[in-house]
Amino acid sequence: MSSEHQSPSEDADESQDRPDGGSVSDKEEDPDIDDSEEEDDIARGVPASQPGSIEERPERDASGGGSDSGSGRGNSLFSWLQSRTIRRGVFVDPARDNFRTMTSLYCSMNPAVESVNLSTQTHGAVFNLEYSPDGSVLTVACEQTEVLLFDPISSRHIKTLTEAHEDCVNNIRFLDNRLFATCSDDTTIALWDLRKLNSKVCSLHGHASWVKNIEYDTNTRLLVTSGFDGNVITWDTNRFTEDGCPHKKFFHTRYLMRMRLTPDCSKMLISTSSGYLLILHDLDLTQSLEVGSYRMLRARRTPLSSGTSASRSAGTPRQGNDSSKIHPHREGLSPRNSLEVLTPEIPGERDRGNCITSLQLHPKGWATLIRCSSNMDDQEWTCVYEFQEGAPTRPLVSPRCSLRLTHYIEEANVGRGYIKELCFSPDGRLICSPYGYGVRLLAFDERCGELADCLPVQTSCLREIRSIYSHSDVVLTTKFSPTHCQLASGCLSGRVALYQPKF
Repeated sequence: MSSEHQSPSEDADESQDRPDGGSVSDKEEDPDIDDSEEEDDIARGVPASQPGSIEERPERDASGGGSDSGSGRGNSLFSWLQSRTIRRGVFVDPARDNFRTMTSLYCSMNPAVESVNLSTQTHGAVFNLEYSPDGSVLTVACEQTEVLLFDPISSRHIKTLTEAHEDCVNNIRFLDNRLFATCSDDTTIALWDLRKLNSKVCSLHGHASWVKNIEYDTNTRLLVTSGFDGNVITWDTNRFTEDGCPHKKFFHTRYLMRMRLTPDCSKMLISTSSGYLLILHDLDLTQSLEVGSYRMLRARRTPLSSGTSASRSAGTPRQGNDSSKIHPHREGLSPRNSLEVLTPEIPGERDRGNCITSLQLHPKGWATLIRCSSNMDDQEWTCVYEFQEGAPTRPLVSPRCSLRLTHYIEEANVGRGYIKELCFSPDGRLICSPYGYGVRLLAFDERCGELADCLPVQTSCLREIRSIYSHSDVVLTTKFSPTHCQLASGCLSGRVALYQPKF
């Protein structure tokens, strides 16, 4: 059985100098100023007129002044982009909030000529893709015990870890720009160093079944793993040796599928094959919870819509918050790590159960993204739930937030039984979702706005921005580069495709 078969995803980088250096205009700094004309210009490939902006180029000054035509400005812009983005795309700065140019570039994504074509005879299906934090390395987790490493800029093959594990490799997570971890159906986790790939740094043993995903808490330097044994285990990488590192069971639940940490590591989310979504609030990974101390409670479904959308910082609880909330207040347990158990409502699944197979977090921690299928496996959905801050009536019992379904879309439901891993773009404006033999770029509105700026009063459909079909088999996983305008996807037959803007 395949390891991923269900069992029991701004501006052009200004850190590099533009031709005239340039300064950010008042219009860019003031979000209240109407920028519709500027967006129209960008959509046509023409930069907006600003003091010291891209259109003020040395060659223009050398010609003795005069105004360039719109076509000249557009050609100048794209010439400048092309000169610094050959085979890699524009550099992405997730810290910036103005991504109008990046949105236009993402909308022009096409398969790269130098996409990675790999033989299916050695490594099998592609289950996971992961870029290093600096975007310099793309790692590929494969069905047949292998891990592949590529230079995403040149599409050059760097290394194949032929026996990275003894069974399917499921997930890869970078701890920093050189150290990364892999997990496998062989029940182990392996640590690797990019500077010495001939052997593992160490192997970690502690799970009793397939290990499915890895998270990393940068604050405590704890590696966090989850598997089909239902256990969430923490590993103290501050004290690892060739023989492993200290570990402990942090949490346990039945039917565990995926586990994620929010970007600030203040919450842990766990999805299950029985349709539950568990949230641990005020997360403290140093306090080990009693394994099996929480029974699964059947929570009522969260409402599809909750009336008027309130501000995230309003601090008022929403009406119709149908979730079970539990707090570990027994003696000896931390007052933190309060547990919320949800059964999120899925459109079209009101009277049937569902399996939450894929789970991702918004890069700014605003929302969670899930992919789920019906128990009959005849429907598949992608849904976005916004975290809602609330003022609990009983501070020691109620957690500090719950989820509200804001956007959803039905998927193709091709490749039944296989998990499809979706992802957010670095700025959180776009979602890349496997869709049959290709991928779809989805947004919250037609302008690719921030989630915070386009929260609907009623639950609404995600907007399809672009569909790209470049595989001959079912796409299982997608990933945006954290630093470049590039996207990668992997399919069941083992092909990895790279996408970048086409000028």
